[in-house]
Amino acid sequence: MGAVQITLGGIAVVLGIVAWGMFAATIAKFVRIIRLGQPDGTRNGPALARLATVVKEFAAHTRMNKFRNVGIWHWLVMWGFLIGSLALFEAYGEVFVPTWGWPILGDLAIFHLLMEVLGVGTVVGILVLIAIRRRNHPRRAGRVSRFQGSNFAWAYFIEAVVLIEGVGILGVRAAKSALGVHEMPLWAEFISGPTGSLLPASPNLVSLFAFVKLMSATVWLIVISRTMTMGIAWHRFSAFFNIYFKREADGNVALGAVKPMMSAGKPLDFEEADPDTDVFGAGKIEDFSWKGWLDFTTCTECGRCQSQCPAWNTGKPLSPKLLITSLRDHAYAKAPYLLAGGRKDMAGDEVGITGDNAEARLAKVDVLALAEAEKPLIGGPEEMGVIDPDVLWSCTSCGACVEQCPVDIEHVDHIVDMRRYQVMIESNFPTELGGMFKNLENKGNPWGQNAKDRLAWTEDLDFEVPVFDGELADDVEYLFWVGCAGAFEDRAKKTTRAVAELLHMAGVKYTVLGPEETCTGDPARRAGNEFIFQMLAQQNVEVLNSVFEGREPGKRKIVATCAHCFNSLANEYSQLGGDFEVVHHTQLLNKLVREKRLVPVAPVAEDVTYHDPCYLGRHNKVYTPPRDLVGASGATFREMPRHADRSMCCGAGGARMWMEERIGKRINVERVDEALGTAPTKIATGCPFCKVMLSDGLTARQSEKVASESVEVVDVAQLLLSAVKRGEKSAEDTAAPAGS
Repeated sequence: MGAVQITLGGIAVVLGIVAWGMFAATIAKFVRIIRLGQPDGTRNGPALARLATVVKEFAAHTRMNKFRNVGIWHWLVMWGFLIGSLALFEAYGEVFVPTWGWPILGDLAIFHLLMEVLGVGTVVGILVLIAIRRRNHPRRAGRVSRFQGSNFAWAYFIEAVVLIEGVGILGVRAAKSALGVHEMPLWAEFISGPTGSLLPASPNLVSLFAFVKLMSATVWLIVISRTMTMGIAWHRFSAFFNIYFKREADGNVALGAVKPMMSAGKPLDFEEADPDTDVFGAGKIEDFSWKGWLDFTTCTECGRCQSQCPAWNTGKPLSPKLLITSLRDHAYAKAPYLLAGGRKDMAGDEVGITGDNAEARLAKVDVLALAEAEKPLIGGPEEMGVIDPDVLWSCTSCGACVEQCPVDIEHVDHIVDMRRYQVMIESNFPTELGGMFKNLENKGNPWGQNAKDRLAWTEDLDFEVPVFDGELADDVEYLFWVGCAGAFEDRAKKTTRAVAELLHMAGVKYTVLGPEETCTGDPARRAGNEFIFQMLAQQNVEVLNSVFEGREPGKRKIVATCAHCFNSLANEYSQLGGDFEVVHHTQLLNKLVREKRLVPVAPVAEDVTYHDPCYLGRHNKVYTPPRDLVGASGATFREMPRHADRSMCCGAGGARMWMEERIGKRINVERVDEALGTAPTKIATGCPFCKVMLSDGLTARQSEKVASESVEVVDVAQLLLSAVKRGEKSAEDTAAPAGS
């Protein structure tokens, strides 16, 4: 051990002790800060299922590989970081004793091959990732870049450290090879061996390479320990926990049902709720659960959510990525105040740090944290709000962000929680929603129509639609849930009639509720009005339970044409005691076609493209049945570029159907433009909301002479009916004039 080894080794150890000490202290601080969030005991088990999800998602990179041009390279870098840690800690010995290596492992050729592959993989992987970031730089791609708004200084720092670490692994190995430390076959050191033959046999060179590797890791540890908001670095540790504690224990993403409204770790009971002690949504950063704080901490700023967001892609201010990072920055800036016991009531008065020594306690809190504590969570620039109202209300709850996030951040749940507080406590929401809320509360539907008109769609049908009369006959297999749109909206009525006619032709025994049916509450819940949702849902559950009284669970079947009704009935009503077997009409019709109970005999000679409804596709993973029905109708199918789990939203979800779209390009027009790019004669879908939005977008383009007047929007049920009826005039054509 010479002077070089003693000097470099001494520096590495001293700085290493400082860096690792800072790192450990920061981890402890992370735990204290994340625990500032509200309790949530729903994420603790089952442990084995959750561990299996973690292993699958990180080892197989199942979610990262949704962007295949990135997944493999990130996979190489990830394993280089994890297993490459062996090379890092080995360097503490090598800097003092250049010939030192891990006992036993150092004598195994397979171990040397592993380290060689990790070194090469790390270098190649990070170089490709750097190239991808440069190619997609906002300077070139503008708003299209998923990196717009990301912190490039942090990204370049992390990428530089990774590159140095990868080169360091190979450099130390090459210098040791030159020194003849290990006699290994060429296949075990296919890069470092030939490289070592070009280097001098110098112990000092080994120590120098080991020192550089250690210093890059040491600097990295010090920098990230002082920058708790550097998600691009900290996700290396927090992502494992974020994946483990994801909402769905079975490994599914947080879509379908919205997270129940929670307070003190339990679902909020409105009959016993106290506004002074209970949490109503998220009005302050500390109102989010600890999992929300973990979400904010874990965001890597990769921008996958942003690239898929329909609001961002049409010029709206909402970027799911920037929303999460804004919450993160606010949370960690405010944390010192909260850790000191600070807390404000709904009027904004200090109720946490009070008493005779309040001033002295507040004086110990960082002034920047005190200033951050004064910021409202939701507010415009003049109010210095953390999240602008236009950002909050631009969300369509389509779930594209949640579907694409590689670290399982639950954007939609957080947005809905913020909306809940704004609606239920602040009464601060877009004016158009006031009319919808009133209609839901007083009339049981967002259009404000009378319940007695819920059967108007049955007029002019040449068969009788069975209506529930208080007792469900034994031979009735399905309750047909018509939905508000299907009962009252003229374009959606065509779908309702087509489905009813197909069920009648197939001999399916069903019944409808008629005036007893009311809105499922989906638009109220997504808009944040949990009270109205629960009122409507509990009413529906009571009615449905009485309808199915005496039937075993497997025979309580409901078929719905509205994707939003389907989602609420299937995924959310169980929270309120309603357990039913719910199918979408495309699933049931596809089953009837396979069973030959519906036989398409007159092919539809049309070019058809299909739009995936978000609440049928992404939220419930129903992609194949609608496409099968398009094929069964005999139409020529043309897929849009954005489809299935990457489908573009129509713009109606999240109660946006009842809000004006004043910023940027209309989402429905954007989607129609994409559909028209496939040169279809018909645009098919499987949801009345989508049908209305796409029809409006198509009408706008037709008025501009951009689209042919012959193109129309239809439900897949209408396509199937045309094929089954041998060209006869279908019930919906006779019941409503063209263009109605």
